Amino acid sequence: MTMPSACTQKAAVVLLDTREHTPEHEHAVHLKIADGLARLLGCPHRRPEQPPNAADGYYYLPTETLTDPKRAATLGIRSEQDLFGGMVPQPYMATKAISHPLPAGATFPPGWTDGFALQACDALLRGYTVFSKNDARNAAQLLLRDGPLRIKPVLACAGRGQQVITAADELEPLLATMDDQQLALWGLVLEEDLSDVQTFSVGQVRVAGLTCSYHGTQQLTRDHQGTEVYGGSDLVVVRGNYQTLLQLPLEDHLRLAVNQAMAYEMAAEQHFPGFVASRRNYDIARGSDASGHLCCGVLEQSWRLGGASSAELLALQAFADDPALQRVRASTHEVFGTPDLPVDATLFYQGNDSELGQLSKFARIREHDHSE
Repeated sequence: MTMPSACTQKAAVVLLDTREHTPEHEHAVHLKIADGLARLLGCPHRRPEQPPNAADGYYYLPTETLTDPKRAATLGIRSEQDLFGGMVPQPYMATKAISHPLPAGATFPPGWTDGFALQACDALLRGYTVFSKNDARNAAQLLLRDGPLRIKPVLACAGRGQQVITAADELEPLLATMDDQQLALWGLVLEEDLSDVQTFSVGQVRVAGLTCSYHGTQQLTRDHQGTEVYGGSDLVVVRGNYQTLLQLPLEDHLRLAVNQAMAYEMAAEQHFPGFVASRRNYDIARGSDASGHLCCGVLEQSWRLGGASSAELLALQAFADDPALQRVRASTHEVFGTPDLPVDATLFYQGNDSELGQLSKFARIREHDHSE
């Protein structure tokens, strides 16, 4: 396999874990993804003994969206060619806080612009972002006129920590648990609550001179306590950009989801100076509002590695291995217990995680399509 010449410039792939705590199973998956990226880039996966710097020429796999461009520059991260993930100039830009405008007269952090939400409004659900408790109360009163609303902590993943309220007094116990300084830094989302929701994923990855784009769905599974949690993603991945994806015979709601993801991304590129991302993923919800009207909108972005990244990696490798390949179906699977793995499974983790118990995480590639 001949790798693109631009990719030989990286000395190694380095995992950049910026979180206070990373569960064992996630760390194992991150290391496996770093191995795969190193193969794509034609360089080793290294764990440096000394703190890395710009002179090292590394390609990084951050565990989160980077929010300090000056610090990133000292590592040599300046463009999407330097990392698998993304970088933004302000902390709130890394979260779902950007997905809604402020209520009138609200306080806001440095770098905030209403321009993003104005440009992306047709791709958004009805809601507000706030950075203070008083603004949260005002936003809740506005939204509750039309029905229930969903309170969404912006740093939580997979829907954790979200609460639906139907009256203003139900907000107070939730606000009481929130730290004012953290709220001022990261924000809080209040959004119309939808029923009968379907969630779609639209995304794109650009690594080693390859671009692939996808649409897909997420599955739920039950953990050892019987709680429904993320169970994997099923993706249709094409070689090329979003326009290539739109050339597929998509159902109307999927075509709308792709177009909404594109509108959201274009607004980010225009209104967030310094935004770069080689991995872009958007969750798009489709459901009914309190009046029974069908609504669709981007819930949040992920400009970092995520639950679907093992499938993205396998798709990238398949495209690198076979230049004639145009489309694949790739999936990730998270199964509690010790299942019999499919023969085509690539195992990313299997073990007894100290927090979650026995868990298996694997990915598969199916349905190779060479037709143009």
